[in-house]
Amino acid sequence: MQQLGINMPTAVIMEENYDKLLEQCEAQELEAPGGIATPQVYAQLLSLYLLHNDLNNGRYLWKRIPQAIKSANPELTSIWAVGQHIWQRDFPGVYTTIAAYQWSENILPVMEALRESTRQRAYSLVAQAYTSIAAEDFAAFVGYSVEEAVKGVVTQGWQADPATRMVMPKKPDPPPVSLVPNEQQLARLTDYVAFLEN
Repeated sequence: MQQLGINMPTAVIMEENYDKLLEQCEAQELEAPGGIATPQVYAQLLSLYLLHNDLNNGRYLWKRIPQAIKSANPELTSIWAVGQHIWQRDFPGVYTTIAAYQWSENILPVMEALRESTRQRAYSLVAQAYTSIAAEDFAAFVGYSVEEAVKGVVTQGWQADPATRMVMPKKPDPPPVSLVPNEQQLARLTDYVAFLEN
């Protein structure tokens, strides 16, 4: 296992501790000689920003990567293509772009986690936005075949109508409303009352 070198420590990747890996990549970029990190660091950092849905940092990273490194590394360009699909909210494009490239062993676990987190985000968005959706459209959102998508929603308590080929999402439970003010609200109220009294 190498310390902060060209490749990331294998143990960190195996544990899928992406927050720690992100911190290490950021540190490597900052400490790189001449301010230019290796293509592997840029690739992991960009993919981790996408995994964390941090599109702004991903976009700024892409802008500061030297053009020579971008053009010499097709994997880096492919990671950015995934980021562009995320930016445009093109869920089917995200899945096809991830599936179309043969990722290196350092990037593959991050891209698989990105595909799964994108899928979970799509499930959540559909549950919040739709009362019913065509099975084909839903399958495209989650990156599955229609049959797999319908099986998946039924196991989550959603309904599927085979006659109309529609999926009816189960609405997510609303977050509980806090009736008792927390300490921060109480402190603000105290400051406000004290201000009015003076």
